[in-house]
Amino acid sequence: MSLKRTMVYADAGDLAVIKEAAANSEVSEAEIIRNAIHLAAQRLRRRSEPLRLRRFASGDPGLAGRVDDYLADGFGDDADRR
Repeated sequence: MSLKRTMVYADAGDLAVIKEAAANSEVSEAEIIRNAIHLAAQRLRRRSEPLRLRRFASGDPGLAGRVDDYLADGFGDDADRR
């Protein structure tokens, strides 16, 4: 991985938390900050991409017509849950 130097401004309280976390672990302050930047970038990227859901194939052509019955069976009155 090629690293580039940049400057960011951070809240003093956040930096104190990062310093403490680094002191209590085997991870440097810089690595904590790099990981945070990576996670934030990935989260923003996921929001801009369309949601990809896998399709479910039960093999039962009548399943969709009975889905309300299956769901109703799982939501009995409160006495059934205790």
